[in-house]
Amino acid sequence: MMKNAREIKVAVAAIVAIVLLFYGINFLKGRTLGKKSSYVVVFDNVTGLTADNAVFANGYSVGTVGNIAINYAKPDEIYVRIDLDKSVKLPKGTRAEIETSMMGQTTMRLVLGESEEMLSPGDSLRGGVYKGALEQAGEMMPALEAMLPKLDSILNGVNAIVNDPALESVLANAERVTGNLTTTTEDLNRLLEVDVPLLTARLTAVSGNVETLTANLNKADYAETIRRVNETLDGTQQLLATLEAKVDGKEGTLGLLLNDRELYDNLTRMAADGDSLVSDLKAHPKRYVHFSVFGKKE
Repeated sequence: MMKNAREIKVAVAAIVAIVLLFYGINFLKGRTLGKKSSYVVVFDNVTGLTADNAVFANGYSVGTVGNIAINYAKPDEIYVRIDLDKSVKLPKGTRAEIETSMMGQTTMRLVLGESEEMLSPGDSLRGGVYKGALEQAGEMMPALEAMLPKLDSILNGVNAIVNDPALESVLANAERVTGNLTTTTEDLNRLLEVDVPLLTARLTAVSGNVETLTANLNKADYAETIRRVNETLDGTQQLLATLEAKVDGKEGTLGLLLNDRELYDNLTRMAADGDSLVSDLKAHPKRYVHFSVFGKKE
């Protein structure tokens, strides 16, 4: 009886180990042992892809690759069935990519779409090969080869510009202009720090003087000044009237001199006689002047 119980325990342990090994192997392979949803991925090249390869979505294992079949009517279409966990939902626009690691392990990864509508089990997806850095660099090589002659021409042009003596002159001019700008900036700072405050102080003083002058003008008696000016003008006018009366009248000396015709004629004749006397004196001076050292002869 003890021997049979021991055999039963060994058998149960072996069964449990076999079950755990089965589940572990399937888990490592990415297989789902529960309910599955199958989808069809259409590729034009499945290099390296085999059945039971893991299928990942966002880095998480969600299923495995089922059978792979080719459409002989369209050799560029290869159908790959993928079995995913029943809880996985694929939005429309999802595509599959075959990715090969550096160690040569091939997997399939799903690039989920952004649509809010979901695919139904059995729908088909578009598939392709994941292009890593090396594949993208390989595709860029023809374009780079085409650009090399242009790049060589550009480098030659840059080299010619760098070695051009005119560039040194331009740099020297730029340095001189920079020095002038620095000097101008210093002068401007000095102007703002010294001259402008001094000018502002002088303007403030002038403004104070103007305010003082304005205050004095406001205090001035304009009415009295105008009255005195009017009095002066009136006195001047009276003086001019008096002089005018004296000139026009015949009572005063000035009036008699200006208005007496006979006096005017007498003065004219006197002036003429005087002129004749001066002329005769110049012509015959001996008639009027006698001079002798020894005295006058009889």
